[in-house]
Amino acid sequence: LRTSGRRDRQTHGGRPCLRNGRKCQALSPVFVCWASVSPVRIITDQSTPAFPGERSIITIGAYDGVHIGHQAVIDHVRRIAVERGCRSVLVTFDRHPATIVRPESAPKLLTGPDQKLVRLEATGLDAVVMVHFDEGQANESPEAFVQRVLVDHLAVSAIVVGDDFHFGRGRDGNVDLLRKLGAEADFDVEPLELIARADGVDEPVSSTAIRRALAGGDISLANAMLGHAFEVRGDVVKGDQRGRLLGFPTANVEVSNRMCLPADGVYAGHYERPDGTVHDCAINLGRRPTFYEHAETSLLEAHILDFDGDLYGEGAIVRFSHFLRSERKFDGIDALIEQLRSDVENARTLLIDTRE
Repeated sequence: LRTSGRRDRQTHGGRPCLRNGRKCQALSPVFVCWASVSPVRIITDQSTPAFPGERSIITIGAYDGVHIGHQAVIDHVRRIAVERGCRSVLVTFDRHPATIVRPESAPKLLTGPDQKLVRLEATGLDAVVMVHFDEGQANESPEAFVQRVLVDHLAVSAIVVGDDFHFGRGRDGNVDLLRKLGAEADFDVEPLELIARADGVDEPVSSTAIRRALAGGDISLANAMLGHAFEVRGDVVKGDQRGRLLGFPTANVEVSNRMCLPADGVYAGHYERPDGTVHDCAINLGRRPTFYEHAETSLLEAHILDFDGDLYGEGAIVRFSHFLRSERKFDGIDALIEQLRSDVENARTLLIDTRE
């Protein structure tokens, strides 16, 4: 591998670090930038150097969900970047690699591309490099990927990854290979231990564990591992308006079938409109067995508390905070209405208690 042109870490090459056109205050041996935080730069073209004359501290991965394990890695990247006077960069992909290499078993996504970028933009990173993932990328060797993206494009100084990290064609790339390549191209590798689940289960926090918690309806555990409320996005579409006839009008939110959803059931949560206003809501996710014997897909319906308005055609963000009950079939309309009243009041109480 060609060298990435490393400069002395502690002196920053004898030159002051520049961010936002201003000099960083040097607190030897650590450089701390006192300039205001810049917006995260999104880079989709890796053909030229991203930061000419500067080095980067990098992490790589799908980062689906941007959960607390991801956040710990990002925090470590930013900390090292400050210490070395380098740029902090996350390298990810414009689609989950599994959709190309094993589409028949690709996981449902915790975050779509836009959601992921919103989460990453809040981390304080200098840049997110979005690599286009297709058949060609899937067949690129780990060595070629490191040279093209990490060395030539980002002038890597150090790579921070989980200790189970794999990448490249056939997942042949790993921490040991990165160390070997780093010795040739003058960069360090810092593997981090994965964060353990807080519920005592002997398993690290991972996107897979979060999907499993969602599948079981354990929204509290999923949210704890995410570090934020699980959310889905979609447009409000017309339904059969049965909720309105029952006295509980709902917004029917159409969610992409590529996205992960919690188990069917009733939840308390929040509904965000395009203007940024957020409302408490009771959420029904399911196939409505009281009315339909064999519905093929689950429908997401959000009853917004104390709201009366037209939502059709709007985009919506629905966040799941509490699991209330499983979906079930009722003997008749009256029994269903009584349960809906109870669901709404339970949601209201839980959401008020959470705020307090």
